[in-house]
Amino acid sequence: MNQWQNLTKGFFRESPTFALFLGMCPVLGVTTKASNGLGMGLATTFVLVMSNIVVSAVKSFIPDEVRIPSYIVLIASFVTIVELVMQAYLPDLSAQLGVFIPLIVVNCIVLGRAEAYASKNDVLSAGIDGLSMGLGFTLALIIIGSVRELLGSGSLFGHQIYGSNGILLFILPPGAFLALAYVIVIINRIRKAT
Repeated sequence: MNQWQNLTKGFFRESPTFALFLGMCPVLGVTTKASNGLGMGLATTFVLVMSNIVVSAVKSFIPDEVRIPSYIVLIASFVTIVELVMQAYLPDLSAQLGVFIPLIVVNCIVLGRAEAYASKNDVLSAGIDGLSMGLGFTLALIIIGSVRELLGSGSLFGHQIYGSNGILLFILPPGAFLALAYVIVIINRIRKAT
């Protein structure tokens, strides 16, 4: 697989959300607004890229017996950096995302890519894979967040598009499931048509 295919695979073909159905907790939990999806996606992307690079660089120094705990410690270090930076520079977003930022540590996308890809490939490929999966995850969060925000409150990224009376259901937890289901149906129809 060339580097371009490696970079674009996370968007739809191997999308963590729409194809692999990984990382559903933040997809359903933080996407009440598109801006929350963007913030969570970029935070996860940073952690994915950095942890993939470091795991790939140190893989030969980590014994097999402690491989997974070592990866979790590396991932937790990058999550701590993201959390502290967000608390310092984006306190409102940090408050909105709440517990979902520390939960990036146990996000199956991050640990799965470290184990399945970064530990078996060179540093450049691992970094590109992390970027691909992270941006694909970010795109999914923005799409779901946009649908929920637009239908639920009539706004998009905080800008009012139509009347403020939306369908309240889409802002509530069941709306996350409905939005995700409809988006997956649309994406699957597009895949079949091409």
